[in-house]
Amino acid sequence: MTSQAEDEMKAEQDAFGQGVYDFYQGEPVVEIIERDDGYIGTSSGPAAYFAPAEEWTSNKKAALPLIEGRVLDVGCGPGRVALYCQEQGLEAVAIDISPLAIKTARLRGVKDARVFSITQASRKALGTFDTIVMFGNNFGLFGNPKRAKWLLRRFYGMTSADGRILAESRNILNTDNPDHLAFHERNRKLGRLPGQLRLRVRYKTMIGPWFEYLMVSPQEMEQIVDGTGWHIGQILWRDEDKVDYTAVLQK
Repeated sequence: MTSQAEDEMKAEQDAFGQGVYDFYQGEPVVEIIERDDGYIGTSSGPAAYFAPAEEWTSNKKAALPLIEGRVLDVGCGPGRVALYCQEQGLEAVAIDISPLAIKTARLRGVKDARVFSITQASRKALGTFDTIVMFGNNFGLFGNPKRAKWLLRRFYGMTSADGRILAESRNILNTDNPDHLAFHERNRKLGRLPGQLRLRVRYKTMIGPWFEYLMVSPQEMEQIVDGTGWHIGQILWRDEDKVDYTAVLQK
C-alpha cells in the first residue's frame, strides 16, 4: 500500500482500500494523490498490486531469490508478496492499515493478513522474521528520518541473526519537473529531506487521512540506516534511469 496513517482508519477514510477492492471486483479505478503543497496527480492505479511475480518490475524480480524463511509483508495492499511467498512454501504475515485492502488480500487467499500499522509492528505482537519486504516504495511508510531510525532498530530486534529487509524507494532527486523541484527546495528550507512528503488519497467521494511518506536516494537511505544495526548491502535498480530501486538491508 502507498499510504499508512498513524491511527485506526475509519471506513469512510479508506480511499486506498476501496479502490483496491473495487478493482478486485472488476471496476475501473482512478486514484488521486494530493500533496500538502497543493500538487494533485493520479497514481498508476491498483493493477500492479494484482500482477503475478513474472510481471513485476525488474528490481522486484531481482530481489525475489532473497526472500527466505518467515516473511513480513509491510503495507501489503491486496497481498501480492504474501501470495508469492505462500506459493514458494514460505510463511508470510501481511500487514496493512487499510481494512478493505486486508479484506481483499484474504479474499485472494492470503492466510495471515492483519489490519496493522507499521508502528504497531513488534517482536511481541508479530514474532520473529527472516525477511521483511517493503515493496511498492514502502520504505516510504517510515514517514520521516527520525521515525525510520526508530523502526529500523525495532525491525533489527524482530529479525533473525542473518535477517534482511528488502526496501523499495524512489530517487526523487532524479527529476526535471519544476513542480517537484520547487517542492524539494521548499522542504530544504524547512529543514526536511527533499522527499519528505505529506499526502492523502482521494477516490470517488472518499478522502483518506493525511500521512507522512518518505522517498529517498540511496545516499539518503544510507544516512538514515546508519546507527540502526543495518547497512545497505546491495542496490537493485529498476532501469538505467536510476529512479526506482530496491535496497537490500543487511545486519
